[in-house]
Parts: sequence; structure tokens; C-alpha cells
Amino acid sequence: MKARSPMLPPRRSVFVSDVHLGSRHCHAAEFADFLERLQCERLYLVGDIVDLWWMSMRRAAWSPAHNRVVEALHRLSREGTELLYVPGNHDRSVRRFCGLMLPGMQVRRRAIHVTADGRRLLVVHGDDYDSITHFGGLQERFGDWLYYRILTGNRVLNRLRRRMGMRYWSLSEFLKRRSGAAERYIGRFVQAGLDDVRARGLDGIICGHIHRAALFGRDGLVYANDGDWVESLTALAEGHDGTLQLLSHHGEVLAELPPRLRLVSAGPVARAA
Repeated sequence: MKARSPMLPPRRSVFVSDVHLGSRHCHAAEFADFLERLQCERLYLVGDIVDLWWMSMRRAAWSPAHNRVVEALHRLSREGTELLYVPGNHDRSVRRFCGLMLPGMQVRRRAIHVTADGRRLLVVHGDDYDSITHFGGLQERFGDWLYYRILTGNRVLNRLRRRMGMRYWSLSEFLKRRSGAAERYIGRFVQAGLDDVRARGLDGIICGHIHRAALFGRDGLVYANDGDWVESLTALAEGHDGTLQLLSHHGEVLAELPPRLRLVSAGPVARAA
């Protein structure tokens, strides 16, 4: 019987997105392992948690690991974790419930999260920026086709690595970082998000959508992308002093932004934007 991993350190808030439950590329077992170790006051589900688009277009892939994810979310809710759902483009139909309080969960089109040190961060999936970052046409359709072929190769490769006792490694992430077109697209997405929060008078953005985990400051603003559970297998966490950390699915810290030097009253933790 597999020994249970120790619990992760308690966090004030945790942000996850792009799990794509129901699609064959979802790493549901790793996500379930992460949730079962998680301790936090509030958990933001930042879109594309259940891949309703995939399930409507293709045969759904639902395994016992997917059930473990649902059970882990129920466990967190029972233990007092506040769940906030910000739907994305692959679970777009959930947006009809925005503004409602569902059993154990709030649904918001977007939210403003106030960190422990007073920073006001826009929480949004990120597909709102597609009209700015996408070029469309045959090139984009070919890119989508190629991307899913790469994800298939990523899944096969890591199945072999698990059998050999090796850790997860993202082939798709490796290839994207060597693609000039992919890097230019990600750069446009980052800039679109930062321009949006600057116009809103906020301190930064927390998003997903592009399957590229990142955490950094630029021109006085915070850019935090919590990644995904198809390629990077990452999450964003906020400590009780406002420290932001990008975590691997094992709980390792991949990147960190310290809190502001002077703590201020945080006010309401989250509100609709």
C-alpha cells in the first residue's frame, strides 16, 4: 500500500487552474495527491477545472483518480476551506452561475483577491485576452492540432518514466520554450494582463489559460500564472504574510515574491471585479 505523503504547510490562499478533468491529457492522480495534502483558508479554481468542451466534442476520460479529485475538494470544503470558482473557456457554461453561492462554493466571473499585505490582485482565467493575443486562421488551427499531438507524446513519455521510477518531466513545456512563436504569444498574453490591471488601478494579476506557470514582478505589478495540470503541474500559494510562491505538484517552491515591507490592513479577502 502506498504511504501517504505528509501534509503541505498551511497557506492563506491557493490558486489552481487548467486541470481539464474529463480530458485524456489531465494528470488527475497528481492533482488528487496535491489536494489531499493541501491545507488552506481559501482555494481559487481559476477556470478549465472540468473540460466540458472536451467532453462534449470527444469521449470523456474519467478514472478513479478523477473521483479522488472531487472527494478531495469536498474534504477541503467540509474542513472550512472557502472555494471560489472563476470559470474559463473550457468550462464556460459554468459562467451562467456567476454571482451565485452554490453548495460549498462561490462562482465569480472574475474576482479581486486582497493579499495579507494589502496587494489587490485580479483573479481571472485569461481567455478574455484571446482577442488581443491570437492571430486566428490556418496557422492557429495547425498550432492547436500540433499542440494536442505533443501532449499525447508527453503522456506516453511520462508513462514510461513512471515505470522506470523517474519523476515527471514536461516534454511539451520543453518544446514550447524552444519555439519563438510560442514565446512571442506568451509575451503578448503577459503584457495584455498587465495592461488590464494597470488600467483598473490594481497591483497585479493571477491567471491561467496559457499553460505556462510564472511568478514575477514587472514595473511595480505582479504577474502570477498558476500553470496547469496538463503540462506544468503547478499551483500558486499565498502565505499568511502575503508571500506568493509558485509550487510544483510535490510542494516544492519554484519561484517566490516576498510581501510588501509594510503590512497594511487586507480588508475583504475577495470580491467580484
